[in-house]
Amino acid sequence: MLLIVAHHFVVNSGVMGQMDGNPSSWRSIALYLEGAWGKTGINCFVLITGWFMCKSHITLRKFLKLFLQVEFYNIICTASFWLTGYHDYTFRELVFVLWPIGSISHDFVSCYLIFFLFIPFLNILVQHMTRHQHLLLMMLCLGAYTVLGSVPIIGLEYNYVTWFCILYIISSWLRLYDFPHKNDVRFWAWAMVVSVFFAVCSILAIALFIDNDDYKLTPMGLLNDSHKFFAVLAGVTSFMLFVNIRMPRSRFINSVAASTFGVLLIHANSDVMRQWLWQNVCDVAGHYNSENLLFYMLLVPITVFTACILIDHIRRRFLEEPVLDWIEGKIRNYK
Repeated sequence: MLLIVAHHFVVNSGVMGQMDGNPSSWRSIALYLEGAWGKTGINCFVLITGWFMCKSHITLRKFLKLFLQVEFYNIICTASFWLTGYHDYTFRELVFVLWPIGSISHDFVSCYLIFFLFIPFLNILVQHMTRHQHLLLMMLCLGAYTVLGSVPIIGLEYNYVTWFCILYIISSWLRLYDFPHKNDVRFWAWAMVVSVFFAVCSILAIALFIDNDDYKLTPMGLLNDSHKFFAVLAGVTSFMLFVNIRMPRSRFINSVAASTFGVLLIHANSDVMRQWLWQNVCDVAGHYNSENLLFYMLLVPITVFTACILIDHIRRRFLEEPVLDWIEGKIRNYK
């Protein structure tokens, strides 16, 4: 999630125009390297979902927990900007505050909610295929969406719901079957290092040596969407590395992890939030020529991440459990 925040620091702040205008400068390269990993983070987030849910099932409480969290931040963020006079909302915008599905395309939250409802049917699929069929389906999906989809001259139209289902097929195969080096932490550590190294090389090579006026190959071109080659490779290898790292149970890590989705819902809540946070408050584009750019580009994402974690921790502690218990009690009484 911190990688996703850093990605939004770059791509939602208006600084991309300055970067693309001078891609070979050290400032642009530093920002490309910071902002390139957001889609890798999204892949990891959905792989985690598939890893656990392929051997579990959706309950009403799980879906309500997800849905109410989305609605809570939609209402709070909208009310904050409206009451402070920062933005005058149209009737259509206010309707979409209560209707959580804004776009079944590249809007992560909308697509994740719909994808979540696909999980019971995906489980029927992955649990009744043979290992060989599952492997062939995974290879077909990766071949069509990642191998061919990473070639700049080949067009690919897709949405996150479709891609999340493909990631579910991948993560469920990784969970359900044994294969060479599955539990080898050293193998996955090296695999992650190699994949990240070549991803960085692709960014540097395109930024420094390729002049592409038709904009079909940008420095982050092999990482700038979730289906792209290095976003998938780095996502899977880093995910498998952390699956195999054995560490003692940590109350702190679990507490932070429980609020990571809240980080996304707060800092990427809407276009209004993106403008207020990255362009007005942080003024990332205005710091492009700053002598302290490197310090600033590290400090701001960490600060935003930490602040959002604290906000969501308060919500979970004082609102989430009491509200869910109350709703479930009403449902039981109705039955």
